Parts: sequence; C-alpha cells; structure tokens
Amino acid sequence: MKKRRQAEILSIVKEQPIENQEMLIKALAQRGYKVTQATVSRDINELNIEKNINADGINCYSQEPRSSKKFDTIFRQAIISVDYAMNIVCMKCHSGLAGAACATFDIMNPDYVVGTIAGDDTVFILVRTEADAKALCEKLKKMF
Repeated sequence: MKKRRQAEILSIVKEQPIENQEMLIKALAQRGYKVTQATVSRDINELNIEKNINADGINCYSQEPRSSKKFDTIFRQAIISVDYAMNIVCMKCHSGLAGAACATFDIMNPDYVVGTIAGDDTVFILVRTEADAKALCEKLKKMF
C-alpha cells in the first residue's frame, strides 16, 4: 500500500502544481487514498520531494532530489580545491564551511564512498579504490 501511495504521490507532483500538503492530501483522496497529514509528511521526506519554484512562478513540490540545488550552492561557495591521494579525496574549503559541505555531500550517498570526515576547512572522503577517488575528484572539480 505504501509503495503504491508513494508512486501516486510522485505521479501527482509530476502532473500538477501542488503547493502544500493539504492540496496533496486532496489529490490523493481523489485517487482513492485517504491519508493523514503526518503520513504525507513522512512520504514527502522519504521520497526526497522538496518545494521549488516552477516555470509558472508557483512554489510547489517537485521530484528534484532534496540536495541537488543546495549541493551546487554549497560547493560553489565553500570549496576551494579538490585533490586525491590513493583512495582518499581531500576537499579544501573556506574556513568554517567544511562541515556543511561534508554534510551536503553525505546526502548524495554514492556507493563507492566508505565514509567522510570534516574539520574546519578540510573534508576527507574515503572511497573504495584509487580509480573511484580520481573519478570523484574530477566530478567535484566540475561542480565549483
């Protein structure tokens, strides 16, 4: 039931501008799903749905991953340089921004990442192989 309801939520959000949870609850009811606000809130979080301004200027829910815009913004503002040695990627950040950059990176949750650790101005990302480190380093360099 939950998977079908969540698939329906994704369909609704894709098809029409949904500005708030109340509108989503009504749209679900029209499709035969009686849900509470708490259930819709949990589903929104689990589906990584966030509010964005659409092409018509309406602030509504979208399927865009929760972290994508924030990730781009944080990297453009926080990261100074990226390099790697063996299977460790090192991101140098402006002072005080490494924690935010690391937390945002963690949301991406790539399979090849073993773990991350952040200081004040440095983030270390442990990956499985040197090839993974090189690929991640190149990807991150394109983002800032």
